[in-house]
Amino acid sequence: MNSEKELEKGISDIVGVFTDPIIVYPGGGWEDTLPDWIKGAITLERLVMNMRSLKGEEPTGTDAEALAYMYPATLSFPLGHDWAQIYLYLGGKVMRYHNPHQKEEPFPDDIFVESLNDSQMGKLNHLKAWIFEKRRGVRLDRERGARRQEKKEKAAVTVQHKFDLGLDA
Repeated sequence: MNSEKELEKGISDIVGVFTDPIIVYPGGGWEDTLPDWIKGAITLERLVMNMRSLKGEEPTGTDAEALAYMYPATLSFPLGHDWAQIYLYLGGKVMRYHNPHQKEEPFPDDIFVESLNDSQMGKLNHLKAWIFEKRRGVRLDRERGARRQEKKEKAAVTVQHKFDLGLDA
């Protein structure tokens, strides 16, 4: 039984790589303006994280997901110093690896943040953990809804299969 649940969780996790929502900062009107390349980067990084979690690493949100979350916020209001540093760190890291236009439009060296201090890394890790919990929560809610719907359909199918006992005259 336990291995069956583990198998279901593994399947759910791999499906989640492709179907979990992208969590973005709400409000400001910039939520639907994510560049397409970052959506692909999120999928790739989720796959890598899924593989790491199979090897025992604690699953968490990815750098691309954190960048996508912060993107609409940066267009809505100024960030404080730490969050600006985190955003530039993520932007440089994710764009240099995933942006297909990197050769034509490279991430500027003068704003590239190579590393974060411990406090900033703690904030980033907290954000990534929060993003992972939010997207996993959406997936679990969807799965629960699908199971409820399946039970209703099975119940409806069961009711529809009456045997004529001569009572319906």
